[in-house]
Amino acid sequence: MSIFVSNLSKNYGQQKAVNNISFSLKKNEIVGFLGPNGAGKSTTMKMITGYLSPDSGEIKVCDHFVSTNSITSKKKIGYLPEANPLYHEMYVREYLFFVANVHAIENKKTRIEEVINLVGLSVESHKKIGQLSKGYKQRVGIAAALIHNPEVLILDEPTSGLDPNQIIEIREVIKKLGEEKTILFSSHIMQEVESICERVIIINKGEIVANSTIDELKSQNKNTHFVAVEFKDVVEKSIFNALNDIINVHQKNNNSFLFETENPDSLRKQLIEWSLHKHVDIISLTSEKQDLESIFKSLTT
Repeated sequence: MSIFVSNLSKNYGQQKAVNNISFSLKKNEIVGFLGPNGAGKSTTMKMITGYLSPDSGEIKVCDHFVSTNSITSKKKIGYLPEANPLYHEMYVREYLFFVANVHAIENKKTRIEEVINLVGLSVESHKKIGQLSKGYKQRVGIAAALIHNPEVLILDEPTSGLDPNQIIEIREVIKKLGEEKTILFSSHIMQEVESICERVIIINKGEIVANSTIDELKSQNKNTHFVAVEFKDVVEKSIFNALNDIINVHQKNNNSFLFETENPDSLRKQLIEWSLHKHVDIISLTSEKQDLESIFKSLTT
C-alpha cells in the first residue's frame, strides 16, 4: 500500500478533529478526500505528511511508519497544502532550485526543467512568482511537491480559488500525474472529483462516512432521489414528520431542506399541499439528480 492509515485520532482540546479513522491507498490510485469545512481533511493530510503528530493510531507511507521513520516517509511524499507557501519575490526557477537544494537533488537544472514541462509552467517560468496568476502559482506549488520525484502526492484543495479554465488545466495535470503516482487530494468540487477519481473517501465530523468507488456509492443509492425545498420563512424540521415518502430530512439552514425519498413526485405534491394548508410560501422546489454531490449532501448535512 502507498498509504496505510489505521485507527487514527487527533484532538484539539475537547474537540475530536479526527476520530479513529482507517483507510488505505494502492499504488497509482487517485482518491478524492471529501468532507465539509472542519470535517478533519486537512488535519488528516498533515498527519500523513508528518507535519502533525496523531494522538493515536498508525500511518505508513510506502511501507514506512511515519512515527518511527519520519525522514524516510517524508522523502516519499510530495505535499501541496491548502495555503500554498511560496516566496513571491523569487523567480520560478530560483524557487525550484531552492526547493531542489533542500531535497539534495542531483542534476538540479535537468530536474527543474522536467517538472516545469510536466506541470505546464514553461511559458511563465521566466517571471517572479508574485507576478503569476493563481493558477500558475498552484502549478509552481505542484512543481515544488514533485521536484524530488515522490511516489505519493498529497494535494489539499489544489484548485481552490481558480477560475473554470484554470480548474480544468490543473485537473489535467493531476490526471497525468496519476499515471505514475499515488494521489490523495481534497476538493469541494464534486464534478472535478468525478472526472478524476474512481474512489472517494468522505469524512464528516472527524469520522469516515463513506469509502468506496463512485459507482458503488451511486448503486447503493440508486433508488433514492433528492428533493430540495426552500421556504420564505423559518420552518422547524420536526413539522415534516406527518409527511409520507420521506427517508431522511437534511436541514441546510432555517428555511432550506433536502429530502431523501423513493417517490419524488408524491413528495413534491405533499409539500405543495402542506405549504398551502399551513400558509407557508415556497421559494423553490426542485428535484436533484442522483450524483456524487447529492450523495455527499446526504452523508454530511
